[in-house]
Amino acid sequence: MKFKPLHDRILLKPVAAETRTKGGLIIPDTAQEKPMQGKVVAVGKGRRLEDGRLQELGVKVGDTVLYGKWSGTEVKLAGEDHVILKEEDLFGVAG
Repeated sequence: MKFKPLHDRILLKPVAAETRTKGGLIIPDTAQEKPMQGKVVAVGKGRRLEDGRLQELGVKVGDTVLYGKWSGTEVKLAGEDHVILKEEDLFGVAG
């Protein structure tokens, strides 16, 4: 299935997030601050500026990104879980 997000939206496929900190503490799934990881599957054309131009997004397909557990909208596409969110809701690109 092809999916094309609108303008500043990004489609992610969640991947397993870390469940322990470097110090050995367990991070519960209910923690709101728990950063989630996802692979970028599709990106929109860009963010619309006040003068009408489009500004290209800073992520591209294939990037692994970190985002907040509650920052996106979870959807099922072709039977698989995905998350749609805005670029500004990302914490960053994982290196």
